[in-house]
Amino acid sequence: MELHMHSHRWENRSPDWTVAAVSGFAAGAVLMVLELLWSTIIMGASPWETSHMVAAITMGQDALQSTDFDLLIVSIALITHYVLGIAFAIVLSFLIASFHFDSSIGMVLLTGAVFGAVLYLFNFYGMVQFFSWFAEMRGWATVAAHVIFGMVVASMYWKLEQVRR
Repeated sequence: MELHMHSHRWENRSPDWTVAAVSGFAAGAVLMVLELLWSTIIMGASPWETSHMVAAITMGQDALQSTDFDLLIVSIALITHYVLGIAFAIVLSFLIASFHFDSSIGMVLLTGAVFGAVLYLFNFYGMVQFFSWFAEMRGWATVAAHVIFGMVVASMYWKLEQVRR
C-alpha cells in the first residue's frame, strides 16, 4: 500500500464540469424528495409549502401567501432548486478535484458530508438573513437532508468522473 503524504493539498486541477452539473441535478432531486416526504409525512404540512418557500427566493414574499398547488410557483421552485443544486455541486466538485478528495470513496463521502453540513449552516444561518421564512425549517431533518445532498453529489461526481476517464 502506497502512503500519500500531503496528497490533499491544493492543486490547480479543474473538475469535470458536466459531471458536476449532472451530480448536482440528481442530488437536488434527492433533496427535494426528502424535503417533500419530511414536510408531508412527518410534519403534516402541505407538500407544496416548501415549493412556495423556494419560489419566494426568486419571486418575492408574495409566493408565501398560500401553500396550495400553483403550477407557476412549483415550476419556479423547481428551476430555483435545481439551479442552486447545480451551483453548489460545482463548488463541491471544484473542492474535490482541487484537493484530490477523490482519492477514495470514503474520503469523497466524508468531504460531501462536511460540505452538506456547511451548506446547511450557510443556508439556514447565513442566507436566512435575506430569506427569513427559511428559519422555521431549521432542525436535524434539514441538516440530515443537506448532509445527504453533499454525499450524493460527491459520490455521483466520484463515480461518474471515473466512468468518463
